[in-house]
Amino acid sequence: MDSHPTKLDYYADMWRLRSESTIVSFLKGDDGRSALVLDSTIFHPQGGGQPADTGFIAVGDQELKFVVEDVRLRDGIVYHYGYVETLAGDGAVESETGKEVRLHVDESRRKLNSRLHSAGHLLDICMKNVGLGLEPGKGYHFPDGPFVEYKGVIPPSEISNKQKELETEANALISKGGEVAVALLPYDEAVEECGGSLPDYIPKVKVKCKDRESNISPLGITGHNQQPNFFVQFL
Repeated sequence: MDSHPTKLDYYADMWRLRSESTIVSFLKGDDGRSALVLDSTIFHPQGGGQPADTGFIAVGDQELKFVVEDVRLRDGIVYHYGYVETLAGDGAVESETGKEVRLHVDESRRKLNSRLHSAGHLLDICMKNVGLGLEPGKGYHFPDGPFVEYKGVIPPSEISNKQKELETEANALISKGGEVAVALLPYDEAVEECGGSLPDYIPKVKVKCKDRESNISPLGITGHNQQPNFFVQFL
């Protein structure tokens, strides 16, 4: 298999849900799943606490559709895991190396992933704004129960008041909206822009997104005004 890194087109425009690419290889993973490797992709892999995109990849002009159920990034290469849904003639994906393909990302899943991940970074902003300078730890941005963990202790006598302050601050920022920009930053500069620390899972070289006003790095939201359609309530 060609070991050249996959071109990550989702960093250039997160709302690009249709694109074209070419097949590098079709293989079976160690777990037995079929994987399609392309020279470039708009499918965002699972990572940073965010689930992978889903959708399908149409091969050439044939009635061949590879349904994408999972996406992973390893050693610079993106693996699209799934199965062939339709097949015209006697051809097979294995014989289509170098063939042009058309990528279709599921829009509703991409939007949901973006909203949940953005909500986690919104909480980071609110924690600082209400005087809770705790370091973010694990983030889980899946729809079955998203959360963010923080390193540190809040005195029990302050928990109730801080919950109310966080809820008020979060909903105020959501109502206000804000401009978000995408930037490629060296690791040390990203640390400075994000308040002095980055989560442990972020490597030394990483594409970052930066909220110009709050200096928090909200991965997964695009470069225009944001006013997400949700509110925050602490129970």
